[in-house]
Amino acid sequence: VQLQASGGGLVQAGGSLKLSCVLAGRTFSIYDLGWFRQAPGKEREFVATISRTGGSTNYADSVKGRFTISRDNAKNTVYLQMNSLKPEDTAVYYCAAKTPFTQYGYWGQGTLVTVSS
Repeated sequence: VQLQASGGGLVQAGGSLKLSCVLAGRTFSIYDLGWFRQAPGKEREFVATISRTGGSTNYADSVKGRFTISRDNAKNTVYLQMNSLKPEDTAVYYCAAKTPFTQYGYWGQGTLVTVSS
């Protein structure tokens, strides 16, 4: 399984970005998908997850109401729409995949999001 994330960049506080992550190598629809992030000097943290069908999503409290995770099984892609960005959202964002009842074991290379104040 290979995950390729893109869409990061520099944005001003209050702005928006949309991250994308393409999964190659396996049947996309069997995987639960997630976005995680790691800020400088901090541990990696959960941001959002979405179930195989897209029918169930979960968000960290810090991003709830601002970020939206979605997936397009026809395009083998998971997205993270990020609105009302804050400087504390600055981090490397990673997409990840797992099969049901397992831990996230497949990771993309990360894409850097920088939010300026």
